[in-house]
Amino acid sequence: MREIVFDTETTGLDPVTDEVVQLGAVRVVNGKIVQGEAFETLVNPEMTIPKRSTDVHRISNEMVTDAPYFSAVCTEFHAFSKESVFVAHNAAFDMAFLHKQTQKTGLRFDHPVLDTVLMSAAIFGGSAVHTLDAICDRLGVCIPQTQRHTAMGDAVATARALVAMIAIFEGRDIKTYGELRNTMNKYRKILNT
Repeated sequence: MREIVFDTETTGLDPVTDEVVQLGAVRVVNGKIVQGEAFETLVNPEMTIPKRSTDVHRISNEMVTDAPYFSAVCTEFHAFSKESVFVAHNAAFDMAFLHKQTQKTGLRFDHPVLDTVLMSAAIFGGSAVHTLDAICDRLGVCIPQTQRHTAMGDAVATARALVAMIAIFEGRDIKTYGELRNTMNKYRKILNT
């Protein structure tokens, strides 16, 4: 499988009213992160970044003044992610921001999607904690604090967690995208709680 593991940092937590301020992604092929195959950019959200959001991701209004708009970023990201499976932590959130751009760009982000929350639930059980930090702790993946809540830092951590979880699934004889989707779907209800 070829995966694009990505993360966004945003102005807030509502994909309807908030906007992306940073996007980061890495490519994973055959269970390995491909060095040098990355996508990272700040994004001008065309709105003011609230202080509470800057406090989390450390991206200020001044930092994004000359950054490209998300419609332009999506065009480049769409080309970068061609013929790949998207992977994200709590993927519905990040995908909502991409889908919102369909009308502006005409691009369809109809890639197959894997969610590390659901992958974690399939491995560690639905009642376990499935935050990115908790998953990484269980898998021995280190997220340097200076990289946490940056799009690239979280994308790299998610990719490392993905690689570790793929090995676990392969050990359970789950080797195809379809088998993995079927296993994950059993835990879809935890996303609504």
